[in-house]
Amino acid sequence: MRRTNKDILVKGVKQLAYTVMLMFLAPIVIWQAFKNEDHPFYWPVLVVGILLAIAAIGMGFRGIKTIMNSLFGKK
Repeated sequence: MRRTNKDILVKGVKQLAYTVMLMFLAPIVIWQAFKNEDHPFYWPVLVVGILLAIAAIGMGFRGIKTIMNSLFGKK
């Protein structure tokens, strides 16, 4: 039976903490973009918000994968 690698587990939990931060930040940025559609920075702010949302999804998968590797070992 394998033991949990605590260093990798902590790394995965930190990644999930960043994911939660991005999950709150991305909708706020997108909402600010849609609130100011007539502003010249509408498109750049919207693109940044969408990139943050994509990063949140990617970091979520990466964090869960890291936690699974710490629990079950790398195949």
